[in-house]
Amino acid sequence: MRREGTIVRWDEARGFGFIRSGSVAQDVFVHVRDYRSPDGAAPREGLRVTFEDIHVGGKGPRAVAVLPVALARGSHAGAAPERRSALPRERRARPTQPSPQSGAWFALPLMAAYGVVLAWLVWHRLLPWWVLPASLLLNLATFFAYWQDKYAAQKRRWRIKEDTLHLWSLAGGWGGAWFAQQVLRHKSVKASFRTAYWGTVVIHCAAILAVGWFLQHR
Repeated sequence: MRREGTIVRWDEARGFGFIRSGSVAQDVFVHVRDYRSPDGAAPREGLRVTFEDIHVGGKGPRAVAVLPVALARGSHAGAAPERRSALPRERRARPTQPSPQSGAWFALPLMAAYGVVLAWLVWHRLLPWWVLPASLLLNLATFFAYWQDKYAAQKRRWRIKEDTLHLWSLAGGWGGAWFAQQVLRHKSVKASFRTAYWGTVVIHCAAILAVGWFLQHR
């Protein structure tokens, strides 16, 4: 049975969201691969769509054959050929999307330099010895925070705020955050998040250099 509803949440980075419909008791999960648009536009929050709901593996309802309301109504009015012609364009468009740049050429040398600076400060007793193991533990904790957020997203549970993830990086866990983005493929696409992430890297590294200079010349 075809239903009508509104996309109330959409995660562009992960390509899924939820549809709210008065004819379904709970929000319906929708993946980008089950969405079709005549102009290849991505789904967005507030968009009215029509869909068919299914239940797979005892989980909540899932939407398939999702269409914008305007397209669905047009197809009933004899616009089906337009929809068929739009599908190949969308399929061709997906592979051409550029993959996100990991920044490994910059991140890995920066991590090495950062470790050398910390070790130098500890060796000259400008910082206490426990700074090195504390830095390692902090990066492991940051990696775990990313993993926990990805797991929550997959299970549709309460997510960790992006600001909290940035605070972990700002505190010194930016290396673990980078590895989490690459290994877990989490938060590695959204441009605004990655811009803020690199901002925390610059601020933290600049702060460490400033502290080191101050301790050496005091």
